[in-house]
Amino acid sequence: MSEFKFHTLETTPEGSKEILEGAVAQIGTIPSLYAVMAESPEILKAYTQLHQAFTATSFDAEELTVVWQTINVEHECHFCVPAHTAIAHSMKVDPALTEALRNSEPMPTAKLQALHDFTLVMVRQRGNATDAQLETFYAAGYAPKQVLEIILGLSQKVISNYVNHVAKTPVDDMFKPFAWTKS
Repeated sequence: MSEFKFHTLETTPEGSKEILEGAVAQIGTIPSLYAVMAESPEILKAYTQLHQAFTATSFDAEELTVVWQTINVEHECHFCVPAHTAIAHSMKVDPALTEALRNSEPMPTAKLQALHDFTLVMVRQRGNATDAQLETFYAAGYAPKQVLEIILGLSQKVISNYVNHVAKTPVDDMFKPFAWTKS
């Protein structure tokens, strides 16, 4: 069995180096997820571009967190749940919302509950939402644009969740205070 390599600035393929250097400049370290993705510059670039695109959608910080964490928890990602807990804290998202997501508890508002429920529909039904499920989502104040934006967020999370599963990515020290296991 082949082990996944966790790259440093010295070992990374040339096509990944700029992104790793940017991570070091921004947060002072190379997250383990980036270190393993660096083996394939294409996946690292795709992931970071999807992240930038998803954060530019119409969703606010709470909604971004609901989509990310709903997918992370559903996929049982040992790395992304704590990472996105830290990200939610940095975005000033109410910790009660983050804890509800981590523990599969009800959302604090009907609109966020509708977003959570519809995100689960998209994951569990592989995008095959029924007309009734779409109508329920729209009735909560969302539109087709947000359906497409959930698909964008799901694309980002499939990459990171699946990479973390196969590579058994260790949780970075900065995320360890938010360690998570499925209850």
